[in-house]
Amino acid sequence: MIRVLVVDDELLVRTGLRTILEAAGDIAVTGEAGDGDEAVSAATRLRPHVVLLDVRMPGRDGLRAATEIARLPDPPKVIILTTFDLDDYVHRALRAGAVGFLLKDTPPREIAAAVRTVAAGDAMLSPSVTRRLIGTFVERRPDQSEQARERLGLLTEREHEVIVAVGRGLSNAEIGRDLAMSEATVKGHVSRVLAKLGLANRVQAAILVHHAGLL
Repeated sequence: MIRVLVVDDELLVRTGLRTILEAAGDIAVTGEAGDGDEAVSAATRLRPHVVLLDVRMPGRDGLRAATEIARLPDPPKVIILTTFDLDDYVHRALRAGAVGFLLKDTPPREIAAAVRTVAAGDAMLSPSVTRRLIGTFVERRPDQSEQARERLGLLTEREHEVIVAVGRGLSNAEIGRDLAMSEATVKGHVSRVLAKLGLANRVQAAILVHHAGLL
């Protein structure tokens, strides 16, 4: 059972997300929080697998909460809940370790699928959303491009192909089909690439690929 913490300052939103997730059968909402302080406390106490975290909240906002949650031992995966006027600090949530984004009007089935995806340590969810966020908020400067290409130079040719596919927002299964590898082999490559480059998750890998000018 996947344990989820739902964080939003609107009770109606939290109630709707709880209803959607618990109807999935393999997901349990183990707690709710209405602001960033409550989110950090609940994440510490309840040890969820996934946190659905709103960005705009009174008091400690979702960004600061995401940063604190990322510092926990064996931290949960954080999915940012956002409206699509695009919160102007979402890129900082990427740097804080968020692994995915959900629009608040995402269809219920896709919300449950997103939770399963990140809980399994798999691909970024909603690739088009993630690519748009990265393209909008993650500035690519010439010095960053050179540094990013140098870092990617540490990889083997196959690892390079895999990380570029990750940057495109592909799942392990999709990468496997494109590169003629089993899903398990892709997962192994992704893990090794993240470790070799000192990256926390696939979103950070996508940012690096973006900085290198490979998307």
